[in-house]
Amino acid sequence: MFGERQVETPHFGSSSSFLVQTTELWAVELASKVRGSLKVDLLRTKSGWPLRVKAMRAAWEPFSWLLRLPLGKHFSVIRVLLLRIFGAKIGSRVLVHGGVRVWCPWNLRVGDFSAIAWGVEIYNLASVEIGSMTVVSQYSYLCAATHDFQSPVLDLTCIPIVIKDQVWIAAKSTVLPGVTIEQGVVVGACSVVTRNVPAWTVVAGNPARVLRAREMMV
Repeated sequence: MFGERQVETPHFGSSSSFLVQTTELWAVELASKVRGSLKVDLLRTKSGWPLRVKAMRAAWEPFSWLLRLPLGKHFSVIRVLLLRIFGAKIGSRVLVHGGVRVWCPWNLRVGDFSAIAWGVEIYNLASVEIGSMTVVSQYSYLCAATHDFQSPVLDLTCIPIVIKDQVWIAAKSTVLPGVTIEQGVVVGACSVVTRNVPAWTVVAGNPARVLRAREMMV
């Protein structure tokens, strides 16, 4: 009609497309600048795990939460059975409390009459061996993997841990990759064990140091 004006509808589709393209270009440019200014480049990090190991991890994960349920020590038999089904080598009368996390059961070996207390985490991407008559106390962390801090992509490095017979790892202690703890050692609470420990000694601290010999009462 006479006097009416035509009102144009904005083309939001094209504007949105332009905005997305601009944002993507900006992100790529920013990433390029960041990568150029830093020596560490996590964008190039790749998983080195074989397909077989990935499949085993995927199969274990739905069952691993059963270990972490807050159930009493009387359910240790079920936890031990579950670990054995997934490849752990566990001796006679081993006690596994609730709240325990084991990353790769097939990399775990535990001797006779040993105990793994509540809240222990065993990060065993490499093998972790725990001897007989050995106790790993609450919230301790056995870490058999680390990252190469000299690598630009922080390559994963997996090194076994060996804890021999008659050892006591006290509460909230950490044992780092590649460590061997010889027979009869006591590791004081909240310690960080970074190197091998000689037999029948008491160590404590961060890093853990030998305090004295462990002399047994007869």
